[in-house]
Amino acid sequence: MDNAQIVDGLRSGDVNAFSRAWAAFRPRIYGFLLRMSRRPEVADDLLQETFVKLARAAPKLAPDTRLDAWLFTVARNAYRSHRRWEVLDLSRFVATEADAGEPSGASARLDVEVLERALLALPEAERELLLLVGVEGLEQDAVADMLKLRPDALRKRLSRARAMFQQRLAKLEGAPR
Repeated sequence: MDNAQIVDGLRSGDVNAFSRAWAAFRPRIYGFLLRMSRRPEVADDLLQETFVKLARAAPKLAPDTRLDAWLFTVARNAYRSHRRWEVLDLSRFVATEADAGEPSGASARLDVEVLERALLALPEAERELLLLVGVEGLEQDAVADMLKLRPDALRKRLSRARAMFQQRLAKLEGAPR
């Protein structure tokens, strides 16, 4: 089922359309939220919040809604709202560092860990851009709309984010594991 069919189903109250949207977009939205928050429990909560908002807004969706961009916008806003509240709750900061487990020994696992560490080392705005465009594969125009940026401004920010990522990655790859 394509985007237009899912949106039509959501607009008409078809429960199966919601299930299809959940199946199609849940992994990507969760992955984005997990990489932004670095905490599975936060990602779970924000994922649920995102899809509750979809259920509430479904009848009012425009027929031409790009569901992936809509969901990532809602997820991004939910995360940003969460961060604002988290800043006020200093007790959470004590436990927010990513769990640093022992390396498994598998080369592929270490490579993924290095990539994730390089991504997590970026400032939030740059990490968000790379996740939306590079990992989630959203079109740059859609991301520019989400972030309320001109397309040329997005391209510049994305270029800087990629350069920062490459620097972080090079530093981590040169470090002993």
